[in-house]
Amino acid sequence: MQFILYIIAYPFLWCVSMLPFPVFYLLSDCIYFIVYHVIGYRKKTVRKNLADTLPHLSEQERRRIERKFFQHMCDMFLEMVKTMTISEAEMKKRFVFTNIELVQEMEKKNKSIIMMCAHYASWEWLIIIDKYINFRTFAVYKKIQNKYFDKLIRDIRSRFNSTVIEAKETVDGIRRNEINNVKGFYGFASDQSPQLHRTNYFDTFMGINVPVFTGAEMLAKKL
Repeated sequence: MQFILYIIAYPFLWCVSMLPFPVFYLLSDCIYFIVYHVIGYRKKTVRKNLADTLPHLSEQERRRIERKFFQHMCDMFLEMVKTMTISEAEMKKRFVFTNIELVQEMEKKNKSIIMMCAHYASWEWLIIIDKYINFRTFAVYKKIQNKYFDKLIRDIRSRFNSTVIEAKETVDGIRRNEINNVKGFYGFASDQSPQLHRTNYFDTFMGINVPVFTGAEMLAKKL
C-alpha cells in the first residue's frame, strides 16, 4: 500500500515541481483559498494565538496577518516540492541569507555550529547554505513512516550536498563527527512546542510564558 500511494503521488509532485514559478505560486494561491476559506484549517487556533500575542492590534490588522500567515504556509509546503527539480542558480536567487558572514566568522573558530530553525521561510531551501560555508551541512529530520516518501524527503534535503540525519541518531552522529574532526553545521527543526511533561525550562515569548527547547543548547555545550 505504501508503494502504491507513492507511485500515485510522485508523478503529480514531480509535475508540480516543474511548473514555472508564476504558475507554481498561482497554484499555491489556489491551495491557500481552499485551506483558509473553505476548510478553515486551524483558523481558530491561529486567530486565538494572534489575539493573545498581539492584543494591541485591531481585529482588522490581526486578520490581515492571519491571511498572510496561511499564504506563507502554503508557499512553504509547495516549495518543498519545488526542491525536487530547482536548480542551484535559481535557489540562490530566491533564497537569500542575511548576515551569512556571521556563520563564516563562527567557522573560523573551528567549532561545529548548531542552528535552530523556526518555520520562517522554507527549511528545504535552507540546504543551499552548503554553497556559502566550508563546514559540512547536516539536516536533522524525523523519519517518515512510509519508507518511499521518507527516501524522497532524504533525497530532497540532500540535493545540494547536505547530509540527512535521523533525529534519534543525532547525538551519536555529532559525537562521531567530532571524534573524526569533522566540523559540521547542524540544522534543527524547532517550530513545535516541547512536550509539557518533558519541559524543564519556561520563558516569556511575546508576553506569554511558554515551554522552551533546551536539547540543542545542552548538546552544543557538551560537544
